[in-house]
This record gives sequence, C-alpha cells and structure tokens, in this order.
Amino acid sequence: MVRTPLTEDQRDRGRALGQVLRAARGPRTAASVAAEAGISLDTLRKIERGAIAAPAFFTVSALAGALGLDLTELARRLSPEDGSRLAG
Repeated sequence: MVRTPLTEDQRDRGRALGQVLRAARGPRTAASVAAEAGISLDTLRKIERGAIAAPAFFTVSALAGALGLDLTELARRLSPEDGSRLAG
C-alpha cells in the first residue's frame, strides 16, 4: 500500500506537536514518559523531533495522559488559526 505524502502543513504540525510534547515533558526523561504512555522510547523520540508527523490518535492520547495535557487544549495549540501554537 502506498501512503499519500504529507503536506508541508501536516509536517509543520507534526514538528509543532513534537515541540509541545518535549516542552511538557520538562525534566522528565523520555524513557520514563514513554514507559508511562506505553510506547517505545524510539517512537517518542521520533514524535518529539517531528520524524513521525502524524502519530496515531491513541499514541497522542497516551502521551497527553502521561504528561497531564488536555487533548482539547493540545489540539487548540496545534490549530493553524492559533498564532500562539508554540507558546507555553
């Protein structure tokens, strides 16, 4: 199966998601967050650097739960209409 290439906007959103998640992780280790979310450390690292630009909803949901992030607020921060996308 051939996947449709991501648009530049989708890649930008993926990078923004990674930055927001990395900031929310703070001083916690990536390994501890990945373990709490039930995902591999490699997957978390790829998401944080934007290499996985469109992670599965359940992965994002698990990460949000591990980091204490509200999914609605996370979606708002990543919305193209929100100029403060990367603001803390």
